[in-house]
This record gives sequence, C-alpha cells and structure tokens, in this order.
Amino acid sequence: MPYIYNTSDDIASMLQAIGVGSIDELFAGVPQDLRLKRPLDLPPALSEMELAQHLQALAAKNSHIGQKVCFLGGGAYDHFVPAVVDAIASRGEFYTSYTPYQPEVSQGNLQVMFEYQTLICQLTGMDVSNASLYDGGSAAAEGVLLAMSVTGRPRKVVVAESVHPHYREILKTYFASIGAELVTVSGASGSVKPADIAAAVDSNTACVLLQHPNFFGCLEDVGAIARIAHDAGALLVQSFDPISLGLLKRPGDLGADVAVAEGQSLGTPLLYGGPYLGIMACKEQFVRRLPGRIAGQTVDRRGRRCWVLTLQTREQHIRREKATSNICTNQGLFALRAAIYLAQMGPQGLRETAELCLRKAHYAKERLTSAQRLSLAFEQPTFKEFVIRDSDGRVSDLLAQATSAGYLAGIPLGQWYPHLDDCFLVCVTERRTKAEIDGLAEILSARRETAAPRPHTRLASVAF
Repeated sequence: MPYIYNTSDDIASMLQAIGVGSIDELFAGVPQDLRLKRPLDLPPALSEMELAQHLQALAAKNSHIGQKVCFLGGGAYDHFVPAVVDAIASRGEFYTSYTPYQPEVSQGNLQVMFEYQTLICQLTGMDVSNASLYDGGSAAAEGVLLAMSVTGRPRKVVVAESVHPHYREILKTYFASIGAELVTVSGASGSVKPADIAAAVDSNTACVLLQHPNFFGCLEDVGAIARIAHDAGALLVQSFDPISLGLLKRPGDLGADVAVAEGQSLGTPLLYGGPYLGIMACKEQFVRRLPGRIAGQTVDRRGRRCWVLTLQTREQHIRREKATSNICTNQGLFALRAAIYLAQMGPQGLRETAELCLRKAHYAKERLTSAQRLSLAFEQPTFKEFVIRDSDGRVSDLLAQATSAGYLAGIPLGQWYPHLDDCFLVCVTERRTKAEIDGLAEILSARRETAAPRPHTRLASVAF
C-alpha cells in the first residue's frame, strides 16, 4: 500500500470540513492527564526513498512458501488454487461489497450465498448450511453451542483430545462464562477409542466434538462414536477437512448431526493465519438454531427466479435474548472463493486432489521413516498429515536445520502435547512433488547440520 502524507493544506481542509480550527481543538475532549506531553520517541525522519529501502530490508528478513517448500499443516494448508478463483472473486462487484446486513442485499451476492450453501450441503451430506462463519475454530464452538441449545443440556460437552488444540482453547474461552463442563478424552494412540468416549458420555452430555481426520492426521471411528452419542441422547459435532471428502465418507453419512470445518483449503491461499472461512451445516430440524444467515431461492411476482435472506438469527435482527449467537457478520468473500473452487473442481477434481494428497503423504511416510532417526508416532490410518517422532529428541534443531535448507518441515507438537515433545506434524498436499519429498527426507535424515540446495519446484501433480 503506498504511503502518501498529508500536506498542511490537506490538514486545514479536513479540519474545516469537521468544523474545528486546529488539531488541539480536535482533541479538546481528551483530558489533559491522558495526553502525551512530549514528542513521540521516533527515529529521525527518512526520505521516501530511504523509507522504502528500510521497509524492504525489514520485509526481506521474512520468508514465505514461495521461497521454501511447505510441509506445514495443522489447519492451514498449501493447496493449489486455480486461477479462475482469483479471476472471479476479484471482480469489483464481489471484491468491494461488504457483508450484507439488510434483506435487500443485491441479487448477485444472495445467489452466491445460495450456491455456496448448496455446494456445502452436497459436500457434507447435511440438509442445510449457513452462509459461513469466521473460521474453523469459531465454527466448532458454534456447533457445540447449537447442540447445547437443541438438547437442552447446557452443562457438559465431551471433546476428543485429537481435536485441534486451538479449537479446544476457543471452547474453553466460551465455557469460562457459561459454567459448562468440558470433558477431554485422551487420544494418546493418535485417535480416541469409542470405549473411552462411552465412559465419558452421560445423560448430561449435550454433544461429542470429534475431528476426522483429526489434528494428528489420523482417522477416527466416527460411526461408532455417533451411535454412542445418540444412545445417550446427545449430538455428534464433527469437524472435517473439506478436501478429505473427495475420498472419505461425508459427515452426514457417518451419523454426524452438525458438520463444521475450516474452509481455507477451498480456494484460499495461506494468509498469515487469516482471515479464513468457517463452514457449518446441520440436519434440517436444527435449522432455526443455526447461527448466521441462510439465503433461500424463490420467485418474484413475475415468476422469475430470485433469492432472499430466508433466516437471520442474529441479534441485529431479532430481540437479543432470542438470538442464537452473537455472530454478526460472515466471511462472504471467502465463501465465494470456496463456491468457485468447488464448482471448478467438481466431484472428480476433488477426488483426484484427495487421492494425490493421500498417495504423496504415504510416499513421504515411507521416505521419512527409512532413516533410523525418524519413525511414525502412530500406527492409525491417515489422510494427508501424519506425526513423525525424532529418536534424538531434538525436534526444534531438526526443524531449524530443514528451514535453513529451504524446507518448512512441520509443526512441533510439544507446545500442545507435552508427551509428544519429540514429535512434529507433517502435511503433504497435492502441490508437493516427488523431488521435494525426497529432498525433505535427505535433510531430516542427516545427523549434522548441513545445508542442501532446494529442489526445483514443479506445480504439476506427480502420481505415485
């Protein structure tokens, strides 16, 4: 973004427009004891050229996935984004329009919402979808709140330890003010055991929150856990990876009552952690408990197809005590990107992408564990992520060594799981090539800190 300073004439013009005579008069309402009585402690002023050079030097200290080979995952993924996504989403009528608050929003945005909802229902096997939420973590929390409202059991929620640690932290934050109990079931073997879930669920349980594939990349026994929840009168809230549904059964087919996800993998590149997209869908009988909004299709008085905001359960539109959530906006632009991506890929494209992730991840498993130093932490089946254990117990040094060689090799797990402080999470998407996987294996299997050239990165998919 270019920096253009305000001239004295600019300042005078703005002051005149707002009806004050000076800057001091503008801040007359600020008490004297709150005002800074000295100039700001800033370095000497730079010329425009010097400032640009300084900022460029600071920016050069950072690195990005265009410079390094990315094997990072844990909820934000380096998937390929077809050019058509940017081409359509960057059109002015979409890119500059803010989230609609009123029912008379433009037909174009309403149609996009409706098509997004339709695609999400087809993807998840659920009956209804809202027009998106903030991100995967807030979607998981909203799914739990919906279950508590539907069941009338606001006291207890059971969550698998293999659910994303950030999602569980968000739930703890929500629960701190409502007094509900959050029971965490161990996933020490990489996934939770249905018997352990059954032992934790009782007549006070509103829902079970499960992630499949889970944070470690392992697959959970969703069907068995859904039956356990339902037998106790509770609901199952499943967090899922949208790309995995190219191969795995849909949440609706596995018995989930509410399906939530982080939608970043559907056409949105890595963006410094966000903003991203919260996906939420559920069974039809829960539709009036669904937060956010729903766009519906109808006909106008001339019989032409048109779209309307069918449901808005937010506090701006109805009495505060009747609102289902304080969600007051959505990630409309990212929902648009997800709709474009899904329409472009189609069922076959999504399946091929998922197959490439699966095959390349399994090839990476074999290559990385061929070295004596590295082994798989868990034996469960996985999709595109898996956990590697370093027998030397020097994960931070190992990952730093890989970074210096041009590889973002994985995420250390000790920060969330102390018993896995010798492990790290590796993710392999369809963008990774055989040469890149082989290069990572060579770097991680080295005992000494030696730099290796980064392999030539090819965007073309490589089947194994």
